[in-house]
Amino acid sequence: MKLKFLIGLLFWVSISYSQENTEVKKFTVDANQFYGSVLLHNTDITHLITDHPGGVILGLNRKTYGSQEWEALYNYPDYGASFIYQDMNSETLGRNFGLYAHYNFYLLKRNVQFRIGQGIAYNTNPYDRETNFRNNAYGSDFMSSTYLMLNYHKENIFKGLGIKAGISLIHYSNANFRAPNTSTNTFAFNAGLVYDLDEGVELEYIGKTENEKIKEPIKYNFVFRSGLNESDEIGSGQYGFIVLSGYAEKRLGRKSAIQLGTDIFFSNFLKELIRFQSIAFPENNVSADDDFKRAGVFIGHELFINKMSVITQLGYYVYYPFDFEGRLYNRVGLKRYFGETVFGSITLKSHGAAAEALEFGVGFRF
Repeated sequence: MKLKFLIGLLFWVSISYSQENTEVKKFTVDANQFYGSVLLHNTDITHLITDHPGGVILGLNRKTYGSQEWEALYNYPDYGASFIYQDMNSETLGRNFGLYAHYNFYLLKRNVQFRIGQGIAYNTNPYDRETNFRNNAYGSDFMSSTYLMLNYHKENIFKGLGIKAGISLIHYSNANFRAPNTSTNTFAFNAGLVYDLDEGVELEYIGKTENEKIKEPIKYNFVFRSGLNESDEIGSGQYGFIVLSGYAEKRLGRKSAIQLGTDIFFSNFLKELIRFQSIAFPENNVSADDDFKRAGVFIGHELFINKMSVITQLGYYVYYPFDFEGRLYNRVGLKRYFGETVFGSITLKSHGAAAEALEFGVGFRF
């Protein structure tokens, strides 16, 4: 299953960053060293914060110049791939090796760069009941990982060589694919160099943003999501889940749309958790016959970037027979459109900062 999970994410990365009809090709590489601290986002990981982690971030970036309309709309961002090596400087946590796809967005006359990367990371020392029971942050060797960078960024200072420096936030979590899953967040300072692989080749931005508004009728979306997850009870087992969603979507402009919809959750890990609590904790008044299904309503927003989009949703359970992490839930993730009707998605469903599941979905929009 771990291998399938890895292959699936790598396939997503490959299709998400393939660009059509791009005529201009110009690349840069960058290397950053970082040093920081693990943030105490949960008191359960207090014993794991013993030293300052450090590592390197390597990136390959393809620059855009307006060959496609979306490039001008977002001020000519870069897209590319990156690699992170992080030594947690903890015998318990081990080291992490991450592979990511990323976007670079530019501000303040392109002197400030904001990068967001999403990918997978491999940990060298995950939780083990006998040999590493203290590692309650990483329950599996492969994890989902997200990182953010905000840098002062100056290219081509001398013969293609430039500098960058700023701050980074690196997150590791397996999204409750396997317990335990307390996760870590590293806040770090970074500094490094950027090199233009096509030094001496000067290109101009050729695109421009049109002011015409997009007028679309209300669109209807239906999504099937599934995956594997486990409750917070270590060793309770991984179970499949199904989420059926339907929502109406109204386009607000070229970049965004709002959503209103409903979810129905068939979470088999809850069925096992209900059975376990009915036996182990009779004082909680949980019956083994309690329903494991849930239903919720949500509002959401979608940010369109070429064939990709970023979705954020906030929901409330209207059918909630078993209490698990509260009635509010949220979802954030990526969609990739294949034509006008079909799309795929990878989303993280959570309750506040407590992840419940990484959802792989396919949907239809009409």
